[in-house]
Amino acid sequence: MIDELDRKIIRVLNDNARKSFREIAKEVGTSATSVIHTVKKLEAAGAIKGYMPVVDPEYFGIGLMAIVAVRISKGKLIETQKRIAQDLHVAAVYDVTGDWDCFIVGRFADREDLNGFVKGILAIPHVDRTVTHLVLNVVKDDPRVPV
Repeated sequence: MIDELDRKIIRVLNDNARKSFREIAKEVGTSATSVIHTVKKLEAAGAIKGYMPVVDPEYFGIGLMAIVAVRISKGKLIETQKRIAQDLHVAAVYDVTGDWDCFIVGRFADREDLNGFVKGILAIPHVDRTVTHLVLNVVKDDPRVPV
């Protein structure tokens, strides 16, 4: 069960996961040993899945983002989604309700890169149709969970 100390520690890690256990302890009002124990407990429970840098995609030449709606047929939904998810362009695959079976969020170097990706998706068996939406501006893109 998650308690208030767990939440406080996660909030600090959400802000800066590179802080030392000692700095976190001072900020949340507990001991460094307690922070270490709590973080290890949350990692073991799978609540903390890992740590990664937040990078600027444009710095690495990946300046185009698109959301692709996909319609999949013949009961091959999960199998097809897993195949699509393996592509390095894919940041997220969402299984959704409504007119489409899934939405893919992808990052691309340019339109040619996106074009190749979409044509590759359409070549996958059981993919019936796609609709691609280019992202013009990102207003908010925050992977942190508000706790």
